Amino acid sequence: MNTPVAVVIVSYHSQDVIGDCLVSLPDDVRVIVVDNASTDDTVAVVQRTLPRAEIIRNPVNAGFAAGVNLGLKAAAGHDVLVLNADIRLHPGAVGTLREALGDRSIVVPRLVAPDGSLQHSLRRAPSVPRALVDALIGGNRAGRFGLGETITDPKHYTHARCADWATGAAWLISRHCVDQIGLLDERYFLYSEETEYMLRAGGVWFEPRAVATHIGGEVSTSPRLYSILSTNRVRLHRERKGAFAAFFMWLAVVVNDVMRSRDPKHRRALRTLFGMPAWPLDETGPAYVCFSAQDWWYHNRAHSDFQLLRRVAEHRKVLLVNSIGMRMPSPGKSTQFLRRILRKAKSVAMLVRRPLPNFYVMTPLPLPFYGSPLVRKLNSVLVRFQVRAVSWFLRLGTPVFVVTIPTAWDVVQPMRRKGLLFNRSDRFSAFPEADQTTIAALENQLLSRSDTTLYVSRALLDEESGLTGDRAHFLDHGVDLDHFTRRTDLPADIAAIPGPRIGFFGGLDDYLVDFDLLERVAAEFPEASVVLVGDTSISMERFEKYPNLHWLGFRDYEQIPGYGSAFDVAMMPWQDNDWIKHANPIKMKEYLALGLAVVSTDFPEVRRYSDFIRIARNHDEFVGLVRQTLRDGGPKSPEQRRAAVLTASWDSRARELMRLAEER
Repeated sequence: MNTPVAVVIVSYHSQDVIGDCLVSLPDDVRVIVVDNASTDDTVAVVQRTLPRAEIIRNPVNAGFAAGVNLGLKAAAGHDVLVLNADIRLHPGAVGTLREALGDRSIVVPRLVAPDGSLQHSLRRAPSVPRALVDALIGGNRAGRFGLGETITDPKHYTHARCADWATGAAWLISRHCVDQIGLLDERYFLYSEETEYMLRAGGVWFEPRAVATHIGGEVSTSPRLYSILSTNRVRLHRERKGAFAAFFMWLAVVVNDVMRSRDPKHRRALRTLFGMPAWPLDETGPAYVCFSAQDWWYHNRAHSDFQLLRRVAEHRKVLLVNSIGMRMPSPGKSTQFLRRILRKAKSVAMLVRRPLPNFYVMTPLPLPFYGSPLVRKLNSVLVRFQVRAVSWFLRLGTPVFVVTIPTAWDVVQPMRRKGLLFNRSDRFSAFPEADQTTIAALENQLLSRSDTTLYVSRALLDEESGLTGDRAHFLDHGVDLDHFTRRTDLPADIAAIPGPRIGFFGGLDDYLVDFDLLERVAAEFPEASVVLVGDTSISMERFEKYPNLHWLGFRDYEQIPGYGSAFDVAMMPWQDNDWIKHANPIKMKEYLALGLAVVSTDFPEVRRYSDFIRIARNHDEFVGLVRQTLRDGGPKSPEQRRAAVLTASWDSRARELMRLAEER
């Protein structure tokens, strides 16, 4: 009770109603508005009406459930009052709801229409008999007899009581409930998401002393919204009771819409019901084969290929093909060339493994001599044979190919496929050790022949728009917000290092990291500890003369948030080269998800977060900004820095990838 209630309002084109909602809120609540990519003046109205409101701008309209979830994450530690933008709270409503909450999970107020009349907001659990009775005699009449889903008897709204669920225009959720049962199911997009959540929570408590006016009514006039409501009733029943029971719920909903088919919204619902696809996803859909630029067995599993495809594997069968490389490591040209050859040999020896359900990993034996046309041809035949053999054994059928590494083009070009997505995560032809002419030619083939090219760099997308046309799509990196949460139980080795700590986690590759800058930081801050967590491709002997620099080496992905939580300042000390210019480091969002104060060198994608990250144009500025950040803690608060990446979940990115692959 000492922590204020957080009010979460999800808005979408709400400029006409949200102002009055904000005005009705008491002063002692935290206000979070999640805007689902409104193109009207909604955000401007919020800023003008309640400047203290925190605004989370979702770059896409991901639906009501996704918006609520963003608010719940931003309001960690708070009980959360979820409101529609067309709600007007009556005086004392928040305090009364909070008082009634106690150790309950969810409390709802009494809703009234603008004219003061009662709105029937309480519901019984959905069932086929109730749906059929509602269809045959109407919801209001069925409610009066206690047979329908809607509770319509006014006497039930005069005293506090339990209900199975209630309309989700206004509901107070305890933080304990969120911690226990998690977030809303985002697959519903709109309607039935609150039903599913309230039933999962064990019902709601109705408190009639708390009152709110609800304008509502849009679903009654919009055929599109009503069709979503109808189909989601069936989908919810399928999730709760199974496919057999869902068929009878589908029949009951069809009967309802047939009997009222004079109304356009019911005709639209019928068309949708008869054409509705399997849901949440067609589990018999195509398999996915991903030619990754990394190796599952020894690279950091934060890479986008791994993050995206492991989530695709929740719905589809996935084969991840570990990197077939872009060159053969050789003495004098490659750092640690023997180590690289040995670890690849060990990866090949792993054959085919299934580290996760539905997620298979193989490492083909390649001949990575791409400068020779003959060997390149032999290599493509060899790798293709191995991938086809494994695909046949796993019964993958005709898959969707996701290609990240350009050298996979020779392999996939003649293969039958459902679609080809080129994941343009980097400009690989800028890789220093590669045969840049050959790799650039392969990249151009993929750019011109893929069905869709996915970009994580807007700068690279803009430069190549002439090659990709309308087949280009920006798919930003995500972040595992649940994983990258600030920890208090630090790993013993970093806990033993004295603070303040200036830290970096990730691959310490010489074509990415500015080691001269790292050495400068170590020299400039003898009173601080410089902590580097990650594998390296070069000798670290140059740092041995700095007792305040601690290189801890590689750590598993599962441990990284614990190490990052120990940083007082997080660094992104990148090289100034073409590779970085077209990069979008995942660690940028991981740092922010941990709420860390970040200092970075300059590159295009980091400028998107210039309100939260300090950006240096040269070494002197970098040192100065690190010093300033040690002194003042960095721009914004840790909570605001984390809120900056709340819209970036890997699950949403994977769903978008599947949509692009399968809805062509």
